[in-house]
Amino acid sequence: MAQAGADIVLAARSSAELEHAAAELRETGRAISTAALDLHEVAGIAAWFEGVVARIGAPNILVNAAGTTRRGPAEELSLADWDENITINLTAVFALCQAFARQAIRTGTPGKIVNIASLMTAAARRTNSAYTASKGGLGQLTKALAVDWADKGIHVNAIAPGYVATKLTEPLWTDPAFDSWVKKRTPLGRWATPEDIALPAVFLASPASDFITGQILYVDGGWLATF
Repeated sequence: MAQAGADIVLAARSSAELEHAAAELRETGRAISTAALDLHEVAGIAAWFEGVVARIGAPNILVNAAGTTRRGPAEELSLADWDENITINLTAVFALCQAFARQAIRTGTPGKIVNIASLMTAAARRTNSAYTASKGGLGQLTKALAVDWADKGIHVNAIAPGYVATKLTEPLWTDPAFDSWVKKRTPLGRWATPEDIALPAVFLASPASDFITGQILYVDGGWLATF
């Protein structure tokens, strides 16, 4: 986003990690700000957003990229783990979208929302019931908000990544058996990179997508196209 010309407000729980990321992004020459936020505190998201607007200004792009997962057989999964998935992956996303839309509607300013969904928005794997429910809900939420806010000039879309090689997924792509399974299952024969997800996000945030809303873009190397 910064390389494409956007100024950025980064949000995450860790102020130290935010500042580290901001320092890297400032090399692009864009204005980079940080605003610490714990998405578990859903009731405080609206006030947090108003504080960001007062301090930095109103954003016209919102990317909901935070997420979590708690795995386990469905019959054994605790309600606490269920709630963790739903809170971070769905309820907090709704609260952020709502805060963004209220500001845009109040000022008559158009905007773009990009939610990060998942392959499990459309499919499921064992031991992932809570995550699958949260990401399935996120897909439908994306469509519902797009319909609600279309006449307000707010576009809402989602990117559903396939398996992406990141630090978070390192235990998976360094496991030879799992790595082999992903590559064989993916028609393009590899894991996604973060850039594979970032560039479609730029597209959905740009004027190039001005007649696209309510869509889920599966960036999965062809995963869902075959069996």
